[in-house]
Amino acid sequence: MRVYRAIKQEVPEEEYTIELGKASIVKEGNDLTVITWGAMVRDVLKINEEIKNKYDLEIIDLRTLSPFDIDTIINSVKKTGRAIIVHEAPKTLGLGAEIVAQINEKALLSLEAPVFRVTGFDTIFPLAKLENYYLPTNRIKKNIEKVMSF
Repeated sequence: MRVYRAIKQEVPEEEYTIELGKASIVKEGNDLTVITWGAMVRDVLKINEEIKNKYDLEIIDLRTLSPFDIDTIINSVKKTGRAIIVHEAPKTLGLGAEIVAQINEKALLSLEAPVFRVTGFDTIFPLAKLENYYLPTNRIKKNIEKVMSF
């Protein structure tokens, strides 16, 4: 609920399309690939601003989840050697687990650290009053540090 009206962007007046299954590299970087989508893109960009003098993040916005752009992910992971996946859904059985599996199948030997998932908790999504405790925003920076110091 907290993202309703939280972001304002320009929208083209003319007709446009976004290709299904094609991710967007929101920010190019060399130290760590951060794979995310939806509301978490905004949170990851905020964290990036806080740590940009320490780590050079490559931030990927998947934009579509089925199909998702595994080629962009793999190319980025091979470049950086490290990855975290940030999403607000529960950790168990989430899309993040599938992305980790695909990275392990296609880029395992490029990894310098395990792929970490920064997610919601394995419980139901709480009402608005507890939403900030559930969302992974406060855990992103800590997990970046864990991956980078592995």
